Amino acid sequence: MNPTASTVATVIGVCLVDTAGLELEPFALACGTEPDFIRQLVDEGLLQPALEQPAWRFGGEELARVRRICRLQRDFEANLQSVAVMLDLMEEIERLRAQLLRAGIR
Repeated sequence: MNPTASTVATVIGVCLVDTAGLELEPFALACGTEPDFIRQLVDEGLLQPALEQPAWRFGGEELARVRRICRLQRDFEANLQSVAVMLDLMEEIERLRAQLLRAGIR
């Protein structure tokens, strides 16, 4: 199948709205990456499919995570191990900010 711009737009729209998510190849297309890169992210523990059986399926949260990973790699010329550390730190900051908001501290 040769994807067109309308196919990509449809895939992205489905990914963000469809709770069942996308299988590997359409998901990789929506992320602008190759399926092998997505497999590598899963193998490295940087990405967890929303559903694993009968086939991997990915949703909007995973799409945002892959885009963040790609942006970190590009902007900082970082390898996946460095990206993993950056993601852990960013997630900890988000968790702490949410905790401060719940405590009424801005």
